[in-house]
Amino acid sequence: MKNPFFKNKGPFKIDKLLSLSKIKNLNNFKSDIIKNVNDLKNAKNNEVTFFHSKKYENFAKKTKASYCVTTNKLKNYLPYSCKKIITNDVILTMSKLTKIFYPDSISDYPDADLKKIEKSKFHNKIKYGYNVLIGKNVSIGKNSILGNNVIIESNVVIGKNCVISSNVIIKNSFIGDYVHILDSCVLGKKGFGFYPSNPFNVRYPHIGSLIIENGCEIGCGTTIDRGSMSNTIIGQNTFLDNQVHIAHNVKIGKNCIIAGQVGFAGSSTLGNNVMIGGQAGISGHLKIGNNVHIAGGSGVINDIPDNTKVMGYPAKELRSFLKDNK
Repeated sequence: MKNPFFKNKGPFKIDKLLSLSKIKNLNNFKSDIIKNVNDLKNAKNNEVTFFHSKKYENFAKKTKASYCVTTNKLKNYLPYSCKKIITNDVILTMSKLTKIFYPDSISDYPDADLKKIEKSKFHNKIKYGYNVLIGKNVSIGKNSILGNNVIIESNVVIGKNCVISSNVIIKNSFIGDYVHILDSCVLGKKGFGFYPSNPFNVRYPHIGSLIIENGCEIGCGTTIDRGSMSNTIIGQNTFLDNQVHIAHNVKIGKNCIIAGQVGFAGSSTLGNNVMIGGQAGISGHLKIGNNVHIAGGSGVINDIPDNTKVMGYPAKELRSFLKDNK
């Protein structure tokens, strides 16, 4: 899906791209044209990607990227056709490259193109409350309703028969049909990504989107970040309780039920029919299988296979937990 939120300033020749990013051109790369940055799985020819953890070696072996930012220890997992940009800090280097392509993605500036809904094309077409603001290039489907003090920033897509309750802010998002967003949610803002540095921390660009599929419900006060390189996705018919936080690049499957105050770190993937109890925490870059049950208050720090019930910290299989805590 094309991302309309940030303009790509490319293409660049690889030597120019590295120079602008203040990255040493150790291999004297010169004339190849680079059109974009992308993740390992989706990268194409004439794009640059990154490989920073052996956990993603299967994607690395199959990547179609022309260039990959990686380390000496990981470079041999990549195809011969993929040229290597070797660095000691993959994420920081990729951040610099991404910033050259998408300089507007660093900070979430307030949308300067908002106007009152009464002056938009949606006046007399949908039901809405007081003080509703709409940006440019917004699409809202038939029979959708907006509550009081709702802000829909530019380029957002909202499907039909949706209910967007009061005090909700939406940006960088594609929302399907029959979705209910409860009060005070913030959807599609940049994630919590930066490199500690003095005197100012270096922020990572977040160029992905948030996709909420058909039939979902998002509880009050929930925050869902857009993706950094890929998209954050909430699968069809998944329900989130109040005050849930979902970080960048998280992908949640269909028909999941997630109770209040659950927190997800970035880039974890959940299968279908997952149930998570309140105040559980899911660490980053994990794979949670289908039909998994995670008890409330658990701390998940490892992958969980299909059809498993876990509890505790660190979360372990339910029978083992009960046996160890008689």
